[in-house]
Amino acid sequence: MKQQDNITPGKKAQRTAKWARTMTKWLVTYSRQTGAKWNLVDFGGKTKSEARGIVDLVAMRKDHRRDRAGMKRGDLFEIVLIQTKGGTAPRPTSEDILRLSKVKKFHNAKAVVLAEWHKGQKYGQKSKKPKRKGQKPDLFVLCGKHWTCKPVDPGKIFA
Repeated sequence: MKQQDNITPGKKAQRTAKWARTMTKWLVTYSRQTGAKWNLVDFGGKTKSEARGIVDLVAMRKDHRRDRAGMKRGDLFEIVLIQTKGGTAPRPTSEDILRLSKVKKFHNAKAVVLAEWHKGQKYGQKSKKPKRKGQKPDLFVLCGKHWTCKPVDPGKIFA
């Protein structure tokens, strides 16, 4: 029997949540082709597990596009709020979506993204023996009260 088979469901969920955050960070970092570099803030708790609050990661970069209302280029920020889900974790509830929308409005964020890191299969496919590590997460953007139906290209969010 493998050591992974002996872990508790809580430890397994903690491990998949950590991998979901790790792979989301990797995807954001390597999807940027032009412009300023995205900096990521992870809100992990003391044990590197999830902390309180609806946002798991924040991607932020300086906005170098143009001067605005008495401010110079680079004075403002672009912010993307990210919630990660790993393994078989359920999607955010309608209450969670409302909270995410309020946080987006409060911080004037560019987008709210759901990063789902599955059991290794691509969107819409089933796999008998999934390989998790190294698989990229699927990104969904919050549009009003719903997530996009199909995964969004990370280059469209983090271009």
